[in-house]
Amino acid sequence: MDHSGARPLRSHRAAAPLAGHVAVPGDKSISHRALMFGALAIGETRITGLLTGEDVLRTAAAMRALGAEVTREPDGIWRVAGRGIGGLTEPTDVLDMGNSGTAARLLCGILATHPLFAVMTGDASLRGRPMRRVTDPLAKTGARFMTREGGRLPMAIQGATDALPLDYRVPVPSAQVKSAVLLAGLNAPGITRVEEPEATRDHSENMLRHFGATVDVQVVGNGRIVSLVGQPELRAADVVVPGDPSSAAFPMVAALLVPGSRLTIPAVGLNPLRTGLFATLLEMGADIAVHNRRLEGGEPVGDLVVSAGPLRAVDVPAERAPSMIDEYPILAVAASMAVGTTRMRGLKELRVKESDRLAGTAALLAGNGVRVEIEGDDLIVHGTGKPPAGGGLVATHMDHRIAMSALVLGLATEQPVTADDAGFIETSFTDFIGLMNGVGADLRAP
Repeated sequence: MDHSGARPLRSHRAAAPLAGHVAVPGDKSISHRALMFGALAIGETRITGLLTGEDVLRTAAAMRALGAEVTREPDGIWRVAGRGIGGLTEPTDVLDMGNSGTAARLLCGILATHPLFAVMTGDASLRGRPMRRVTDPLAKTGARFMTREGGRLPMAIQGATDALPLDYRVPVPSAQVKSAVLLAGLNAPGITRVEEPEATRDHSENMLRHFGATVDVQVVGNGRIVSLVGQPELRAADVVVPGDPSSAAFPMVAALLVPGSRLTIPAVGLNPLRTGLFATLLEMGADIAVHNRRLEGGEPVGDLVVSAGPLRAVDVPAERAPSMIDEYPILAVAASMAVGTTRMRGLKELRVKESDRLAGTAALLAGNGVRVEIEGDDLIVHGTGKPPAGGGLVATHMDHRIAMSALVLGLATEQPVTADDAGFIETSFTDFIGLMNGVGADLRAP
């Protein structure tokens, strides 16, 4: 992919085992929500460990534009002086959400039930991604959404004056859609109810309770019914953001694949609805130990110690997808060096991420000597138990997870692997290159 300002990066086979500590950035999902709920609460919320990647900074800017005071102190702690439910003010300019689908979709929920007008846009990647899966249900609150063809940004939003609560069954498991509906329910009277056929990450439910909302969760089979009492008075509540398990996935797999490696990744979030990758790697025989388990702000946290070793192929069930939807590219890299054929089932959701991540992952592997197939919504990776040839140029399509997965692959392949653009990594994993090179990786400009 040839686009202006591209920053290619090449990953060379590690000359020695990876060793040391990698402190991954704060959890992106929790960071977005901490800023949003802080802006909707009464009082001042202090946030420690907030991810300062571009995606989250876009959310901070949007909350400022809607009237909240959001500041970062010299010690790294963020302070949010909230406006209260219903207290947001109309922005004077377009809200630019950059590359962040999470920020855009969750903000749609907030704006749907506030009686104000706003316009939202994003970068080229975000403007190409569909928003109708959130705007269609949110329109039933009384809000109006005007978009480009296919429900794409830029989008004009007129929030409902007298918002209606929603009772919505999510057709495809999506924490973003569920969260958008719950956020809309905050400024609607009565009970907002969301039914999901398969349980997805529950950071919104956990944080709503943390800020004082009444949330009921009923388990039904593999799914859940989440009910929220509307128009609560959210109270400011300090938040400690754990390390992002999706970010931890990259040094973790790197440690598994580079012979002799041993890495410690401290203070990683271990929410059971986010740890599908950890479960899958353990099934593959990965040497991953968890030390110092604890709770921080209602979220389970632990220190991971990961050691290199052989992996075996597994069959990953479709129902695990919601708990690891962002980790399939890096899992596919691990599978490329496992013994046997790994099948990852039910990956339809990957087709509407930052890019068509299913096709991008297959191309990443195929271009570096791995035999890979897509059958329907399944990804099939034929591992040999040995490092692939490498030597490929990977088209990242402005997708930070494809870029990082390619660079991890190159640490073990026979020939270097080049990502055509690594500039987007900063949106989610600040100083990825510095941290990885600090423990023995060899990532550099070609």
